[in-house]
Amino acid sequence: MNPKVNWFFEKETPWQEAYLLLRDIALSTGLTEELKWGCPCYVDNKANVVLIHGFKDYCALLFMKGVLLKDTKKVLIQQTANVQSARQWRFTSANEIVKNKSAIKAYIKEAWEIEKSGMKVDMKKTKEFSMPAEFKTVLKEMPDVKKAFDKLTPGRQRGYLLYFGAAKQAVTREARIEKYIPKILKGKGLED
Repeated sequence: MNPKVNWFFEKETPWQEAYLLLRDIALSTGLTEELKWGCPCYVDNKANVVLIHGFKDYCALLFMKGVLLKDTKKVLIQQTANVQSARQWRFTSANEIVKNKSAIKAYIKEAWEIEKSGMKVDMKKTKEFSMPAEFKTVLKEMPDVKKAFDKLTPGRQRGYLLYFGAAKQAVTREARIEKYIPKILKGKGLED
């Protein structure tokens, strides 16, 4: 147990009992517990394997390379259409975790083996993501923005494309693009 993570398990939440059960299972595998993104994350040599997190209606284990797991119980869920690698196993009660303890442990061990093997997820390339017409226009009319955007990491580029493209109305897409041009020019990502 990592003392830096204890606060997560000590805070009052409807998932407190479930979190503690998931923590015990994750620690029993031999992975190292760390705090990442404000959540308990179980790692091997700094490689993230699985993370515990919670939402209003459920708590979950997030398997970083979940798409590569066999998922024999057919329990893994892709959070959104844009999530390429990670998969969640969602729980709505502590009892559900108790009933599935051995399977949960097996999934974590399989995820760890995948990480140790060096297997990689074939990620969609940035150029395969759709680019809103409004952003294409900006890149065409403002070469300095295009140059700065091209220098961003693929993850930062995808973040912008997904955020800009998520707006349903053209006026909203245009406003988002205009707002973030200064960050793009500074070489910053959406969340930087």
